[in-house]
This record gives sequence, C-alpha cells and structure tokens, in this order.
Amino acid sequence: MTAIAVESVSVSYNGTNVLTDVSIDVAEGTWMGLVGPNGAGKSTLLKAIVGAVDYDGSIRVGDANAPDDRKAMALRLAYVPQRPVFPVGMSVFDFVLLGRTPHLGPLAAEGSQDIAIVWDSLATLGLTEFVNRDVASLSGGETQRASLARVLAQEPRVVVLDEATASLDVAAQHEVLELIARIQEERGVTVLSAIHDLTAAAQFCDELTLIDEGDVVATGVPEGVLTESTLGDVFEPTIRVIEVEGSLVVVSLRTEGNPQ
Repeated sequence: MTAIAVESVSVSYNGTNVLTDVSIDVAEGTWMGLVGPNGAGKSTLLKAIVGAVDYDGSIRVGDANAPDDRKAMALRLAYVPQRPVFPVGMSVFDFVLLGRTPHLGPLAAEGSQDIAIVWDSLATLGLTEFVNRDVASLSGGETQRASLARVLAQEPRVVVLDEATASLDVAAQHEVLELIARIQEERGVTVLSAIHDLTAAAQFCDELTLIDEGDVVATGVPEGVLTESTLGDVFEPTIRVIEVEGSLVVVSLRTEGNPQ
C-alpha cells in the first residue's frame, strides 16, 4: 500500500519554479530518502507534503488529502524540520508531551494514558534522565533524540524528517540514523527523509529519490539510484561508488589541476 502519494506537484517562490511536476510514491512501512544537491528542492517537497508551503498538484498521506484534512494529517504524520524550535525554559518532558496535542480535544488536558506514552517515548530514546532539563540546553544529538521522542509520543504512521543529522558529528549522525531505523522497524512506520550523506542514505534507506533542480532524476533502490554515471551528472565532481562489506560507499575524488 502507498503511504505517501505525490502527483505532479509544483512549487514556485516569487515566480521561480522550485519543484516542477514531481511525482513519488512511498510504500507503507518503508524508509525513502530524498537525496540531491543543496537547493535541489528536497526541503521544499517535504514542506509541501506537511502543508507548510502552497503547491499545485496532489498529495495524499494515507487517506488524508494534504493540506485539506488537517486533523487527519496531524494524527497520521509527524514532522521534524531541519532546524527544530526548542522553546527556552520548557523541560524535555513537556516538549515530548507536545506530541500528544493532536490526540486531545479542544481545551482537554492530558490523561494518564498520554503521560504513560510520553514516559515510554522518553525511555525508548534514552532520555529519562533528562526529563527536567531545559530542552534548549541539550546537545545536538540530545535535541535530535528529544525530537524523535516527541514524534513517538504522537504515534504517527508517517514520519517526515528534513536533514535529521544536520550539524552532527559522525558518531552522533550514526546514532540518530540507527534510532530512526529502530523506530521504523519496531513501530512499522513509514519514513520520508532528506539525507545529505549519500553513503548513509545507501545504508539506511529502502528506496531513494534523487532530485536535481526541482526535478526527479531517479528513484528506486539505492543500488539503482547511486550509480557513478547518475551521480556524476548531478553533482559534477568525479564520483566513485564502491562496496565495502556489502554496503555502498560514495566518495568524491579530487579533480586534477587543483592547487596543492
């Protein structure tokens, strides 16, 4: 079954096309990564899916038509932007508790079940010792875990992530990606994420969609998308794709003639 259906979606900013007639299908329970150069349109596509920008075309998340059915979308989909806002003075516990908001009626208070779900989410992400900490005081890796805990508390069927490992060191990047993979596998959620690191995308994603200048260049399994010819056309430098212990590794070689 299809979890996210994007059909002929176009987005323009001030008369400039950012996405042009983009169509993708994300299968239920899979992890699709959006890859491509900076400014290719990856973040814009994610914002269109979550209803943060206007677009032409059609987007459906399960049975919900974005952005018309906002209640159904809020219950079904969780979004972590590239630069999440962490309110100063809010505890980690209260930040994660925000994930329960779509499940509450107007003016309704959180019940015992909501609190239990928050504690479970905190435990899953290893954050129980941070519950009283100011969420804005956490390190980069800790804030990403807090964001994922809020996602878990929301109990979505679809998770949309925009560069979830941006600004993290290599170890923290791997930790966050492993946590996302664990959530996807154990909870059966669908993940759609923009990923800058092509090697990480090959290791963690079931399928990839390569976007360049607002157009879909290729889509499919990592081995079919991350080819030297395709990546060389999009990224321009000399790209090499090698296999290390069964996983693809993408490297960019220095071109001849550069100063020493």
